Amino acid sequence: MNVPSPTPGARAVVTGASSGIGRALACGLAARGHSLLLAARRKDVLEDLAAELRDRHGVEVDVRPCNLADRSERARLRDELADRQVSVLCNNAGFTTCGPLRNADPAREADELEVNAVAVHELTLAVLPGMLARGAGAILVTGSNAGAQPVPTAATYAATKAFANALAEALHVELRGTGVSCTLLAPGPVLTEFAAVGGVGHMEHKRWIAWTNVEQVAEEALDGLERGRRVVTPGAAAKWQAIAGRYTPRAVLFPLLHTVVMPMLRSGGRRLS
Repeated sequence: MNVPSPTPGARAVVTGASSGIGRALACGLAARGHSLLLAARRKDVLEDLAAELRDRHGVEVDVRPCNLADRSERARLRDELADRQVSVLCNNAGFTTCGPLRNADPAREADELEVNAVAVHELTLAVLPGMLARGAGAILVTGSNAGAQPVPTAATYAATKAFANALAEALHVELRGTGVSCTLLAPGPVLTEFAAVGGVGHMEHKRWIAWTNVEQVAEEALDGLERGRRVVTPGAAAKWQAIAGRYTPRAVLFPLLHTVVMPMLRSGGRRLS
């Protein structure tokens, strides 16, 4: 087992725990007996989830409302994690913006970079020394198939996920033999609030897109984390997308994205605000 056994003083940390994959990861970890520290912006939603998990699984759950795009709020969470016994870190929080970069809100794009990339880097560095000193720990980084290729009209998102993907895979290799592991979760399209937040919620009605549900994604992620896997890509279709994105020549890929993906992103009718 690459994930440490639950103990009363240890915490499994999940960022972006208020919905989607993060909520499902929190439920899966609690079902395995792990006490939790849940971080997200929406305090009321986190508290409701914490109460549910305490009642259902008898675990301790700490709630930390935190906007990871805010450097001062993130610093408080980072410093707390550095001082605590963190057995598992699920770097899961993230969001997308869609539309031509020239029309984007610079402040929102900067927030996306902070949440999707900088926060992942900072929180990982915060927990690593303690994990290595104990010779035990597991880190899950939620990247994306989008990080396997540039995505016009989601340029910042794809770039941040390319960073997350590369960081997780490199760290996996660095940690061999230490008792600490790092696993990349690289899902394809998942049915969550994610598309709606990005201004493209209409895409969830496209039945030909190979959507995966959050419970499947979270269970495969935690199973892969326990096995010490380098990469988890839930679902056969997502695996195919990952291979196609990585190996398709750009001269073929970009016209395909221009014809199929970009019109769907544009048809959402609004930018993320």
